[in-house]
Amino acid sequence: MTKLVLSAAAAASAMLAASAYAQSPAATPVDPNTFLNQFESTFGKFEGFRRSGAKGVCAVGEFVGTADARALSTSSAFSGKPVPVVVRFSVGGANPKAPDNAKSQRNLALQFDLPGGEVWQMGNISAPVFGASSPQQFFGRLASLQPDPATKAADPAKVKAFADANPEVLLQGKYFASQPVPASFGSVNYWGVHAFGFVNASGNKQFGKWIFEPVGGLQGLTDDEAKAKGPAFLFDDLRQRVKDGQVAFNFNLELAEPNDKIDSATVPLPEGRKKVNLGLLKITSVSEDGAGPCLTITYNPMVLPKGIEPSADPMLAARAAPYAVGLGRRLTEGAKQQ
Repeated sequence: MTKLVLSAAAAASAMLAASAYAQSPAATPVDPNTFLNQFESTFGKFEGFRRSGAKGVCAVGEFVGTADARALSTSSAFSGKPVPVVVRFSVGGANPKAPDNAKSQRNLALQFDLPGGEVWQMGNISAPVFGASSPQQFFGRLASLQPDPATKAADPAKVKAFADANPEVLLQGKYFASQPVPASFGSVNYWGVHAFGFVNASGNKQFGKWIFEPVGGLQGLTDDEAKAKGPAFLFDDLRQRVKDGQVAFNFNLELAEPNDKIDSATVPLPEGRKKVNLGLLKITSVSEDGAGPCLTITYNPMVLPKGIEPSADPMLAARAAPYAVGLGRRLTEGAKQQ
């Protein structure tokens, strides 16, 4: 019976992927299966785990929107009433044993469960930019990093040649190198990196890029502190901070102006743009094991509520199909969390 359930779920996931791919033919010329195969060839295959952000933990929380948010969008997420949120914190990369004390990406994925069965999903990362501006560029970057079977390492010449031709792919890595290792999942900024349009009751649309900023402020570790922490401290730290009521984020929106570039995840909005507080996200509990309510949620940022619309960013539209195919693979392998 279990195999039948998983097979049905995988089939449904594949259908979702096909639908998403068909709806956005210009978003990516890369078949989602080919894309995921390349991801596995470059970073390794860890059965049952997400192909990105493999090392993670589920949590739940609640969000309360502000009057300023209601002026920007009709979304029920901003009603002012508490909205339940299914949360996933993770370390970037495909390795479920990735070290917590490295200068690498942290992720904050959210699903807002709205009235009437409506859902809003998003994926946020601890950098203001993504690692590529288009699906073609992302695929090329992955291919350039694929290890040689003989040396077990990427060919430096191929890596350099691609980066020289596509300098945007280095921006995210440079950002992480300039930052300290985060002391906690709850003490680092998380950016949405893509632009979205907020539509109000009058039909006016305001584009912007959002950021989740920790209420308790940013907290990083020195190199010595990070070394002393070891490779596995983030989950226990998060559980303790949540028990102490110390993990909350201001959901802020940076407002784009008419000439701002809003169709690239490698170009942040210019500094000094007006920022509006959309509400407060509080994390209320963290899963004590490797399961939890987020296990099979894809956190597809194209799953949007009424009152929020996507921009023309090609990386945004290209996420849906690989996410769905990845879920199908995980389900047939036996989905795992950590």
